[in-house]
Amino acid sequence: MIALKITNVKQFMGRLLGGEDFDSFLLEEAVISTYNTFRIDGHQNREFYTSKEWEDRELRPYEFTKWQAIRPVCFDLIKGRRTPASFQFVLHLIPEYVASILKKGDTGVTPQQVKAFVLNIRYDGAGLTLVTGTSYNTFLMDKTPDTLWDQAIRQFLSRREISYEEL
Repeated sequence: MIALKITNVKQFMGRLLGGEDFDSFLLEEAVISTYNTFRIDGHQNREFYTSKEWEDRELRPYEFTKWQAIRPVCFDLIKGRRTPASFQFVLHLIPEYVASILKKGDTGVTPQQVKAFVLNIRYDGAGLTLVTGTSYNTFLMDKTPDTLWDQAIRQFLSRREISYEEL
């Protein structure tokens, strides 16, 4: 787990809300505080779908909503002349990418053992911080996936020329 302070918040927000840079993520949760506090639960809503649609893995392949689908909603809540009081996004890397992260290290951990590579994005009115995390389906002694995920996020930001400082 690492914490990174984003040094150019405006640029980062443009990439997060206005571009496709983060479309390889799913949204677990969003909390946006502007004139109201808006909470978005990224879990797919069972009651919205027919039984057939709910079981269709092509229509609904993930437990959470794709970031690219919810991004415009979040953008609409944040845009305006005034900066939000705060916001938090909890994103999960799309499961198909977990194996490629694990391949970069010497680990016996399988993609099935990793529940999620998580990226927490927090803005508190003064600064924007990213915190990485790894969720496992079972207890593991090997923490190599944590290190690999931390490295992947650093590379992800660097490739997009998003500047940050380690905290």
